[in-house]
Amino acid sequence: MKKIALLLVVISTLIGCTLDNENKDTYSYSILPIDSYTLPATFKLGETYAIKLKYQRPTACYLFEGIYYNKNLNTRTIAIQAAVKDNQACTTELPPLSEASFNFQVTATGSYIFKFYKGKDAENKDLYEEVVVQVTP
Repeated sequence: MKKIALLLVVISTLIGCTLDNENKDTYSYSILPIDSYTLPATFKLGETYAIKLKYQRPTACYLFEGIYYNKNLNTRTIAIQAAVKDNQACTTELPPLSEASFNFQVTATGSYIFKFYKGKDAENKDLYEEVVVQVTP
């Protein structure tokens, strides 16, 4: 009798755990260019600064996913990460500019090079705008 009860519990559990993928949103991911940014003219060693970014979402189907931030020695490469709703009808009307920011802590002397992603050129190569910010003691 215990085996039959256990079998019924297992069967009812399996039946109750059906996967319903019909109403699930699916996403792909994209990197968006930075339209503009706000940086101080100089940094002070040991201080933390808010770096503000503005970017354009191509449609309302693009959702902010985070900031792409790559650190290599004194160079910082920055772009916007977006999730794109798949299989959804999106209007071609541009949403208003969006804003994001991150905190940057100055931990080294010398200078920092910020490379802000600006999109792709005619040959599909990545374009960046480089800004050098000096660190003062």
